[in-house]
Amino acid sequence: MTIANSEFVIRDVAQLTDLWLRVYNESGRPDWSHLLPYYAEDIHFIDSVQEIYGLKPFSEMVKRLTRRSGELRMAVLHSMMQDNVIFMEWEMTIRFRNTRTSVVHGASRLTLNAEGKIAEQRDYYDLWGDIFDNIPVWNKLYRKFIRKVFG
Repeated sequence: MTIANSEFVIRDVAQLTDLWLRVYNESGRPDWSHLLPYYAEDIHFIDSVQEIYGLKPFSEMVKRLTRRSGELRMAVLHSMMQDNVIFMEWEMTIRFRNTRTSVVHGASRLTLNAEGKIAEQRDYYDLWGDIFDNIPVWNKLYRKFIRKVFG
């Protein structure tokens, strides 16, 4: 992978992990402003809820998440890089307005372009399962439904 001479390029997994963790500051309110310059203008983002193309819609999505979150913290459990692909396993602690805190377990696969910018991000997690696990009554109903429908 050829990396352009730019201040905002991902060079290794340790650098990305540090940038990623700085999104989730001490006050619990996330701030992506330092990380967004490392994303390509044509970023393709997909997760369990949405699919987004482009840096502007991606930036709008992270702003919505910030507004909706009373608290948001992240722990990176494992990370590795092979060629231009970075894989991170994480735990996100989130509290939406007027709800109790939930831990969402997930992983992200990030693909860097030739310039060292994040061109693709695919997040894998079970948002509803991890949130419902923390809500009495719903936790058992949700898991029962999942077992019945999906085996």
